[in-house]
Amino acid sequence: MFMASFLTFMAIGGFPSFVEDMKVFEVERLNGHYGTTAFVIGNTLSSVPYLLLISLISGALSYYQTGLQRGFEHFVYFDLVLFTCNMLVESLMMTVASIVPNFLMGIIAGGGIQGLMMLGSGIFRLPNDLPKMLWKYPVYYIAFHKYAYQGLYKNDFEGLYFSSDQTGGLDVMISGEEILRDEFQVEMGYSKWVDLGILLGMVVVYRVLFLVIIKIVEKVKPVISKFVSVKPQQMTQVMENPTATAVHMS
Repeated sequence: MFMASFLTFMAIGGFPSFVEDMKVFEVERLNGHYGTTAFVIGNTLSSVPYLLLISLISGALSYYQTGLQRGFEHFVYFDLVLFTCNMLVESLMMTVASIVPNFLMGIIAGGGIQGLMMLGSGIFRLPNDLPKMLWKYPVYYIAFHKYAYQGLYKNDFEGLYFSSDQTGGLDVMISGEEILRDEFQVEMGYSKWVDLGILLGMVVVYRVLFLVIIKIVEKVKPVISKFVSVKPQQMTQVMENPTATAVHMS
């Protein structure tokens, strides 16, 4: 939860640079250097190496030191989830930057959205204990944290067995799948790779939403600017002087 939530939460610190990117894009688009689609694709591809490096370093420092399940394939999945979450949050913050160009308001909006998702992701309260209105439907199902947590749960617990002394003195082995299903209330109907696939799909959705918002702003902004720039018609005000004498024309 710490790695999937707070590491990605730090993307809010890059919001000022996202706003500057949007300003540069607007100027270069007006100059005809490139279009909106090229900007979104270029922005996505240029961020991949840096986010991958951040995910690898963070994952390597935390995975083995915390005693998670051994195996290179488990470490690879762990890093893929971190990388996808970083990509997703950056896509979310770019979407916010395209709507809210103000630094302070953008950081508040981005932090509020992520905080709302974290509260309804099933970590602070188990999924079955979440209030149905708002927190379970829709926050629990649209929060990317849910799929990140459950994917990481499955990656670490599946295939393991734990001894229990809570059965009247009998040493009973409990599988990791039982712990996930009964204790953490993880949805076990699909594999961890489906959780990762959902996260990748969310990245695409946020990037497409980013593209759509930019295109809408391109069409709406000139109309708003034209409306604001129209000067109101000047009205001539005639004041009557009660002390003036009437002039008669013959």
